[in-house]
Amino acid sequence: MSEGATTAQSGHHVWQFFRAGGFDQVKLESGADIAALDQLDQKLWVALSCPTRGLEFDAKTLELIDTDKDGRIRVPEIIAAAKWACANLKNPDDLVKGGDALPLGAINDATPEGKQLLASARQILTNLGKASAAAITIEDAADTARIFAQTRFNGDGIVPADSADDDATRAAIADIIACVGSDTDRSTKPGVNQARVDQFFAELQAYSDWQKKAEDAPAAILPLGDATAAAFDALKAVRAKVDDYFTRCRLAAFDPRAAAALNRSEADFLALATKDLSASGAEVGGFPLARVEAGKPLPLAEGVNPAWAGAMSTLQSAVVVPILGAGKTAITAEEWAALTARLAPCEAWVAGKAGASVEKLGLKRVRDLLASTTKDAIASLIAQDKALEPEMNAIVAVERLVRYYRDLCRLLNNFVAFADFYARDTKAVFQVGTLYLDGRACELVVRVDDQGKHAALAVLSKTYLAYCDCTRKGSTEKMTIAAAFTGGDSDNLMVGRNGVFYDRQGRDWDATITKITEQPISIRQAILAPYKRIGRMIGEQIEKIASARDKAITDKAGSSIEDAGKKVEAPKPPAPHPPFDIAKFAGIFAAIGLAIGAIGAVLAAIVGGFLGLTWWQMPLVILGVFILISGPSVIIACLKLHKRNLGPILDANGWAINARVKISIPFGGALTSVAKLPPGSKRRLVDPYARKSAARWLVPLLIVLALAAGIAYWYFYHHRPSRQPQEAPKAEAPKEVAKDAPQAKETPPAK
Repeated sequence: MSEGATTAQSGHHVWQFFRAGGFDQVKLESGADIAALDQLDQKLWVALSCPTRGLEFDAKTLELIDTDKDGRIRVPEIIAAAKWACANLKNPDDLVKGGDALPLGAINDATPEGKQLLASARQILTNLGKASAAAITIEDAADTARIFAQTRFNGDGIVPADSADDDATRAAIADIIACVGSDTDRSTKPGVNQARVDQFFAELQAYSDWQKKAEDAPAAILPLGDATAAAFDALKAVRAKVDDYFTRCRLAAFDPRAAAALNRSEADFLALATKDLSASGAEVGGFPLARVEAGKPLPLAEGVNPAWAGAMSTLQSAVVVPILGAGKTAITAEEWAALTARLAPCEAWVAGKAGASVEKLGLKRVRDLLASTTKDAIASLIAQDKALEPEMNAIVAVERLVRYYRDLCRLLNNFVAFADFYARDTKAVFQVGTLYLDGRACELVVRVDDQGKHAALAVLSKTYLAYCDCTRKGSTEKMTIAAAFTGGDSDNLMVGRNGVFYDRQGRDWDATITKITEQPISIRQAILAPYKRIGRMIGEQIEKIASARDKAITDKAGSSIEDAGKKVEAPKPPAPHPPFDIAKFAGIFAAIGLAIGAIGAVLAAIVGGFLGLTWWQMPLVILGVFILISGPSVIIACLKLHKRNLGPILDANGWAINARVKISIPFGGALTSVAKLPPGSKRRLVDPYARKSAARWLVPLLIVLALAAGIAYWYFYHHRPSRQPQEAPKAEAPKEVAKDAPQAKETPPAK
């Protein structure tokens, strides 16, 4: 018996896995797989949590799955959603198919909950005028305003004013909303729940009790009757300023020298003289209430600070005259103390005020409501509404089931596994769009809230990331994205470059690079990088030499002009030209010749050595030179590209990635497409605006160099003269002539 059959018979679900991104991922291809998610070891899940924001996924569905409302989707919530959806469908395989409309026949009516869901779905369609419909859509289930518009009670424990049967109860509900606020009913109408009703009637009772305290001791708390409140407000408005005045007068009595300073200095008045003053201006209001003198009463009209004249007049009419009598134009410190003492009980009563939120109703209305049975009537309405809570919650659950039917499997393929990311026929939920920039289209683009925080962690992904600020013309919308460049090279990628970003809704955004995390992009870039660096280095050196030479010529020209000017000012006899030094001239040319000869010898040695190889050795030498130059760069790039990982990019966005999600070199090439001509395109290779001068001289120069190298090789290694010194012929020793040998006669010269 096979191992799979044994496992299946033992009660454990048999899983199928596919390999992508360098690791094994579970394959969810049936309802049984979804129902058995609680049996899948969490170590095999690609993600353990993800945020509910910043994803290309229905926000309402994520809100329904996020049962603890912490803004994150976790494994237990995913399992609970899968279990609930499978239990309420006749065939859990329908979750794999999905769709925008849930057939009513797919709902499992064999369970009490499923039966209630089916009845609620039909009730929704009936309320919407679609009683004969065989399927319910998300738009149908989510249209709560229309679903509950014709219902008096909807099970949420909130009753609008029009839920009441009589005018008195409706008026009371309106008063509650006006005084302590409202809650929104499922029909989107403002209403009240039991907590607000209790709060309102507690405020009514507190306000009535507070008013009763004054009614029980009117002489003490309300010495002026109904006018006491106005009198207290008038006294309160000037109390601090009046206390300040009498305190200054006491200081002046303590030491007469303080009087001038207490009345403000002349400089303060001079500063006011340059300004446009008003009677209520702050500059004037800061001065004393009246002129300070020792023991002086406080005037109530004449000699009062103009900024306080109105408040003092109100004090006189509302407090001084009713308590001290008419004809008072000034009050002493003792009289002021008596006034404040007379209104002190009122002040304490006002400080203990309760039920302020219902004061606008008036005392009569407050006590009428307390004496009525309105509170019990509203509580009865709320109880009737709450009794329908199970039925109405089932109507809300219909929307949940329809959304799970459409979205749950897709979420699982972006959470339990990354099937959508590696399948390439659709985009993952974290891919927010496509960035077009520098002749490339980048598909691995994520939304970023905090660029600095994201980059600090995302750099560990070993991926070349370009952070862009995106804006839309005619809109205040802004967002920041991070785009992964996994194809081409980085030569023309720099901060400040502009591109166009298309979001998943097809809207275009202006994108500007603001930050780059440098990493290798491709093997092609690594191969060419050393040669580009050498080319840049040579170009920089040539530029430096040219700049230095240009500066030297400019300085020399300036010096020559300056010397010429000096010579014109003070002419001197011309100096005799130095004699031509033939030896020095010959030495210069000899040095130049030696340098050219050395260079030629080196080139000849290289070319000669190369041409001296057999035909099969030449490609090996070229390959060796190529490996020597490009090898280190390619090795480093391969090591980093092999470590390229999606995990840190998503972790920086709040995900909890549970696997090493690799972005291999072939897969990276698919994520960033480089511009290519369409198949069958015709090209005209002649560029009328190409740099002809460089092209015209390049080929002849290469030919001349090749001929020179060949001649040098032929001369130095085949037909050069022997470098070994030749020995001089040895002189033969004179032979010894015998003494007795006959001497040869000397031939006489011819005549």
